[in-house]
Amino acid sequence: MIRQINYSRQKYIVVDIDTQRCFFSDSGKACVHNSETVLANIRRVIAWTRLKHIYVVSTKQVPACYCDFQRGNTKSLQKIACTLRNRRTQYDATDCTDLPNEIVERYDQVIFCKRCIDPFEEPRVDRMLTELEADEFILIGSLAEGAIKATALGLLARRKNVRVLVDAVGTCNAKAEKRALRNMRAKGAKLSDTETLMNSSAARLLRNRRPTRLS
Repeated sequence: MIRQINYSRQKYIVVDIDTQRCFFSDSGKACVHNSETVLANIRRVIAWTRLKHIYVVSTKQVPACYCDFQRGNTKSLQKIACTLRNRRTQYDATDCTDLPNEIVERYDQVIFCKRCIDPFEEPRVDRMLTELEADEFILIGSLAEGAIKATALGLLARRKNVRVLVDAVGTCNAKAEKRALRNMRAKGAKLSDTETLMNSSAARLLRNRRPTRLS
């Protein structure tokens, strides 16, 4: 029997996809184009989640880069340090769907290991992303033509609102990235950038702030 988890609806959920050394390190076997700029924007988004207390669902491929993995280079599989929140938990890839109650209340970030590109092929990730309720799911990480696309389409199929931050998403193939982004937008995803997200969040905060009474 699957235990029912009571998720409170969130304004935003950031989905941090496969931000691992092999994709964002110059020595990585599958380093994305313009990795420094993309990683700087990812860093901004994660800092924003800390400031605004926004929940982060993260994934990492195991193995992520088969050449490095076969040679025993486990560092290439590690997530980039700036993407890690202090209150976090991690789950190995498995065929079960069990998750603890109050997982959102107890942690700021949950990291799921996955054996495939599409996170919805992992039962725990499928359950988490399906049952979470948020006004918008914000996608960052890599690769645009791979796991980002699969995650976006999976969320859209589950009637979630999706925003892809194009300047916080990495690719190894510019043409494939353009096709993937067009496909995601055609299916209903919103394509945006980090600056727009920060500005809209700041504007919303100002609108919600009560005016002070003059003495």
